[in-house]
Amino acid sequence: MAVHTFRQALILDNLLPSRHDDNHMMLRFLKARKFNIEKAKCMWSDMLRWRKDFGADTILEDFHFNELDEVLLYYPQCYHGVDKEGRPIYIERLGKVDMYKLMQVTTSDRYVKYHVQEFEKTLSVRLPACSIAANKYIDASMTILDVQGVGLKNLIKPAREVIMRLQKIDNDNYPETLHRLFIINAGPGFRLVWSAIRPFLDPNTASKINVLGTNYKSALLEFVDQSELPDFLGGSCTCANEGGCLRSDKGPWKDQNIVKALLSGEAKYSIHEFMSNCKGKRGDDKLHFVRFSDKSIAQSESEDEDIALAQKYPDLVATAVCEEVSC
Repeated sequence: MAVHTFRQALILDNLLPSRHDDNHMMLRFLKARKFNIEKAKCMWSDMLRWRKDFGADTILEDFHFNELDEVLLYYPQCYHGVDKEGRPIYIERLGKVDMYKLMQVTTSDRYVKYHVQEFEKTLSVRLPACSIAANKYIDASMTILDVQGVGLKNLIKPAREVIMRLQKIDNDNYPETLHRLFIINAGPGFRLVWSAIRPFLDPNTASKINVLGTNYKSALLEFVDQSELPDFLGGSCTCANEGGCLRSDKGPWKDQNIVKALLSGEAKYSIHEFMSNCKGKRGDDKLHFVRFSDKSIAQSESEDEDIALAQKYPDLVATAVCEEVSC
């Protein structure tokens, strides 16, 4: 299997620290490099070097973004709810971004750190919580970009520089974490640009992107329940008791029972026990999340997913912001 071969190559070159010994993480890097082992290994090595230099392994504990409330005024964004398959939904209202005012309440360096911190939180908290809630392995998110009102004012030099930094970080270090992207309220100008660049995108990447005009609601509701969408996107949720949808961080990761399971270790797994149970079998035994009782609350869908799931969560404790699309 490609992941096994890749893992052995990483071990041989001393490139597999225990915290990243994760089959699914390795698979994401393989996919990003079309299953070319050497190219994936180079990408992986660069990722480890970046994490060390940036401090990504400890950023959840040692970075505090105290200006978040002010930042959201000038760069509205949030995680809010899940799609019909249980994936977390990330939303950005790009037309309301005011880069001048944003840079008055934070700095580009601090915003980039916040971005990375949110991505780390998504990988270590949001996706595991969604996996428990959905009863299956969740490894990617859905993104909605509202481009209503986007114009030259949103593309000033500081904005372009930040976007380029975020894009490089996402593409180099968090590959294959975007399941589907909806770009809504796209005007004729945006659609013209999109029609020009789409042929140059990788077909798999292009297939994830849906560009919609102002009549986007029915398309979104094919994938998201109305109760999971904020009212400003045509949904029924207001998060009135949480300070509004932009500040609520609504999702399974806020469920206290799920949080307790994640933090207490009740949702941990033994890969050795699982391998013993399924040895010599194909699909007979399933790996379960167990919390508070012997009740199964999350079950993966195949043996390969079971193995990936078991390896993903041995040390689970408590952005993604949008993964930029690369050509």
